[in-house]
Amino acid sequence: MIHSLRSRAPIFPSLSLALSPPQRCSFRPSSLSVKSLSTAAAAGPTMSASAPPVEHIVLFKVKEGTDPSRVNAMLTGLNGLVSLDQVLHLTAGPVLQTRSSLFSFTHMLHSRYRTKDDLAAYSAHPSHMGVVKESVLPICEDIMAVDWVADRVPEALVLPPGSAVKLSFLKLKEGSGDGVKGEVMGVIEGIKDGFAKIEQVTCGENFSPARAKGFSIASLAVFKSVEEMEAAVADEEAVNSRKEKVKEYLDGVIVVDYVVPELQPASASL
Repeated sequence: MIHSLRSRAPIFPSLSLALSPPQRCSFRPSSLSVKSLSTAAAAGPTMSASAPPVEHIVLFKVKEGTDPSRVNAMLTGLNGLVSLDQVLHLTAGPVLQTRSSLFSFTHMLHSRYRTKDDLAAYSAHPSHMGVVKESVLPICEDIMAVDWVADRVPEALVLPPGSAVKLSFLKLKEGSGDGVKGEVMGVIEGIKDGFAKIEQVTCGENFSPARAKGFSIASLAVFKSVEEMEAAVADEEAVNSRKEKVKEYLDGVIVVDYVVPELQPASASL
């Protein structure tokens, strides 16, 4: 989404335990348009015969005291961008919680594209730029964006409403080489094998550093529900074993939990 700028640690359920207490968002979720989601699904609910998609995450911190109607207008505008031709999947809503000692985000956008060119075309599209200018920038005090090419093709391209998503963003220590990146990525890629409740996992190296605040590796883990995500995080033995493998290489971690908003009639979102 913006090249300006709850899920469990998609990649590191373990890492979330080492961070400061989660900060929960008080805003209510904004629902999606049935018509819009149908459009995205028609473009390809699965990509089994295609290359892995490009993952695009934008995190927003809405200014404290912002009128809820302006927050809803921002989410309605963002969710409406799912109708753009380049978009394979897009949802936007409040975050369930953020685990970070440095950052606190209130809302998130997750979208998927076939190629980097499609993401660039989406970012430059007048409809996208209009939403950002009119509804996002006036009410947000902080924005972070991370983009990566998924390391695998997700089982389902469009995430069902109610799905719980755990995002992890990792900042490697200065001077870390390709060997360290490869080791960290290997640990991330093995997460799904160690946690049966995870529906899908993708990870990759951020290719848009300008607004990523120095975080260079990202992962996304999807669960059927918040309950299943929390049950997986509660598996301390599995979580801690993965944490120990990578913590010496890290200079920072952000973990964001997010729930895909529920559907509503298309007319209600107009």
